[in-house]
Amino acid sequence: MKTEIYSKSLSGYTMALVTLLLVVFAGLFIANKQEPQAVGLIIVVVCILRGFVIINPNEASVLVLLGTYKGTLRESGFHWVNPFFTRKNISLRARNLNGQFLKVNDKLGNPVEIAAVIVWQVQDTARASFEVDDYTKYVNIQSEAAVRHLAGICPYDNFEEENAELTLRSGGEKVNDLLESELNERLAPAGIKVIEARISHLAYAQEIAGAMLRRQQATAVVSARRLIVEGAVGMVEMALAKLSEREIVQLDEERKAAMVSNLLVVLCGDKEVNPVINTGTLHH
Repeated sequence: MKTEIYSKSLSGYTMALVTLLLVVFAGLFIANKQEPQAVGLIIVVVCILRGFVIINPNEASVLVLLGTYKGTLRESGFHWVNPFFTRKNISLRARNLNGQFLKVNDKLGNPVEIAAVIVWQVQDTARASFEVDDYTKYVNIQSEAAVRHLAGICPYDNFEEENAELTLRSGGEKVNDLLESELNERLAPAGIKVIEARISHLAYAQEIAGAMLRRQQATAVVSARRLIVEGAVGMVEMALAKLSEREIVQLDEERKAAMVSNLLVVLCGDKEVNPVINTGTLHH
């Protein structure tokens, strides 16, 4: 596997001055009718001109000589290298990949829609140039594969698997870290480093979204009712204990049952209660 080699170069300004001097000498040879010498200098000047290269900030140039990798020029500025080098410029800037919506099955088999935003950059120019055919396409395909794999090993939520330690919906940074780690492992052969990876879209697929929404609503209602009932039972128990402790009224079992029933209706009902005034007794 190719690894990056740092390459050195000559100053482009120095070689530009040398080129200018050679052009002056070639002009003098022509003026003195010394055409062969002038032609030789012009050929040398043309070769020197092919060696000039400009490296912009956050760019690199991969140098190849007759099919052999000779190194990578990373230092920005005006340089001169062997004119017979084949040069390929590669951007070292961070890039964003806004992944498309993917329809996959989660760990429990539920169809979900998922997408991710990935920030990446080229770290090893030799691997990016020689280990893969097109590193940008490689990033796109491997990123899609990583997102699909992540969705397949984690459930969407813990409604069906209550003991699930990591879910796509509530995993947060853990899910993002897991995705970033897998992407770095997949893209390392191409010399790519993933700076950040985050889930940008997550939802149930349209065909089950309605059913899942109703299930979530039902679960929320059941949880709320459970809390209401627990609170109402505690309040009824406290009311009976206080009445008995202070001897405000003596209640037999039948009256206690009626009181408990009425209190539970009032406390657990989801509508306003209309009070009924009893002017007689409990038995009339």
